[in-house]
Amino acid sequence: MPDSATIERLERDFWRALVDKDVGTASAMIADDCLIVGPSGAMRIDPDKYRGMMQDGKWRLDAFDFSDVEVVFPAEDTAIVAYKVRQTGEMKDGPMDLACADSTTWVRDGSEWKCALHTETILEQA
Repeated sequence: MPDSATIERLERDFWRALVDKDVGTASAMIADDCLIVGPSGAMRIDPDKYRGMMQDGKWRLDAFDFSDVEVVFPAEDTAIVAYKVRQTGEMKDGPMDLACADSTTWVRDGSEWKCALHTETILEQA
């Protein structure tokens, strides 16, 4: 069974792929049937749709920083990671500096882990 550090590394690798605009790496980490929930609502995606979102989106992620990371394993082939993330970059031609609470459900697909659900909630500024 994997440990929490493995799942944390996987999550950071995914975010690094976003910073690098590494479409191949990021889309390869998406399950064939995945849900994303965020400020725009909920959507069902697959690796091809995610690839298109990365290529067509008007955004740039420059940096991210995780805190308060927690990982649980509800089943042998399922891991859930939740954390706070500060992300900076550009979105829709304007600066982006967000504090969010995110979570990802990773499921094992053969020998690889795939993202089956990702959620993001923008935290209110104090």
